[in-house]
Amino acid sequence: MKIHEWLWEIPKSYRGDMRVPARVYASDRMLDQISTDRSLEQLVNVATLPGIVGHALSMPDIHEGYGFPVGGVAAFDAEDGVISPGGIGYDINCGVRLLCAEVPLSAIQSHLTELGSALYREVPSGVGQGGRLTMKGNDLDGVLEGGAGRLVEMGYGDEADLQHIESKGTLEQASAGLVSQHAKDRGRDQLGTMGAGNHFVEVGVVERIYDDAEAKRLGLFLEQVTVLIHTGSRGLGHQVATDYIRDMGRAMPRHGITLPDPQLACTPFASREGQEYFQAMSAGANFAWANRQLITWEVRKAWQDVLGAAGGSLRLLYDVAHNIAKIEEYRVGPVSKRMVIHRKGATRSFPNQPVLVPGSMGTRSFLLLGQEKAMSESFGSSCHGAGRRMSRTKAKKEIQGGELKRRLTEQGIIVNVGKLSALAEEAPEAYKDVDEVVEVIHQAGIAKKVAHFRPVAVIKG
Repeated sequence: MKIHEWLWEIPKSYRGDMRVPARVYASDRMLDQISTDRSLEQLVNVATLPGIVGHALSMPDIHEGYGFPVGGVAAFDAEDGVISPGGIGYDINCGVRLLCAEVPLSAIQSHLTELGSALYREVPSGVGQGGRLTMKGNDLDGVLEGGAGRLVEMGYGDEADLQHIESKGTLEQASAGLVSQHAKDRGRDQLGTMGAGNHFVEVGVVERIYDDAEAKRLGLFLEQVTVLIHTGSRGLGHQVATDYIRDMGRAMPRHGITLPDPQLACTPFASREGQEYFQAMSAGANFAWANRQLITWEVRKAWQDVLGAAGGSLRLLYDVAHNIAKIEEYRVGPVSKRMVIHRKGATRSFPNQPVLVPGSMGTRSFLLLGQEKAMSESFGSSCHGAGRRMSRTKAKKEIQGGELKRRLTEQGIIVNVGKLSALAEEAPEAYKDVDEVVEVIHQAGIAKKVAHFRPVAVIKG
């Protein structure tokens, strides 16, 4: 059923166990793409969870995930609803950070190859790769509970950075004591590291501005150099999710919860298990913000080493999470309710807040601004990227990493990568059209286009 030109609904009557409808932001053409995997079935499954409010929701970058679809948003009543690790994902607080230079591309063009190499040296990447810091005992606990602010205290940035991070880079509910020793062991040397998969550091240039007034307010100008950082909580966050998915699976019978898919493992938010997971997840989110803060310091170091005073500084414009659960209030009928908002591959889109939408490697990325309509229609949420249309396994079979690197080089994009097979997994053709994804969000009125960036150098694991 069509709600409006860009929003579709699967009614509650579609399946007997649905508690609310399921809604999908998409164009007519994108609906055909979405139906090729299990993502809509997964969204319907989400609509069966106890305490869900309003509707289960997906963004146009939706694709099949673990339990919840990636690109999914779900709101649960904080008093009688559940919390589900599958609705946040294994990479807790995977997110995006945008840095803006003071100079245009022409000022650094001759140094771009050297800058790409310096960034590759300074920002460790790859599976299991350790970084420049090894945190022990109370030091790691301080990061888990202090987030980006703790890194600033340690000298890796300044207070101004914290004003431009979602939640100022710290969730106060975090408890380091609820993160397992195994999770801590996996993360203790991974601060300041990118990891692998779709994570990257990307140097770009402002290619087009859609809203002159908002771009000016945000300090953007045509041909300005930008740096996007995309990564999350690394092995620590993955282990937190693993630990609590297992524990919740065991606890569900005690709470009388039965599910259409065991990957949706959940417990009441107000229960002991729910609260412990929320506090551990918050610690994982803080670790991710600290990680991006240290990578920012590394990027700034490489920038200064190569460009010196001529490069000026790199200002943090904003940092947003797209795998997280947050406590927020929304109006339901005549009253406002506290809700546990699950965003898995979805970005917070509060009015006038920057929304960062990276494209696939080799395609443009977008800066949007959240709109008031998101607060009444999408639980303050927007899309988070292009969204996969091809599995990593299929991409590696169909795409040659060396050929892709040659193609990107011909486009004027400098590529620094550890493994060419990793490059193939993230080829542009493995993803949906980010322009179309963003256009749906823009036309739906939940976030508006401000500018887009063209990549000129990509650093990957």
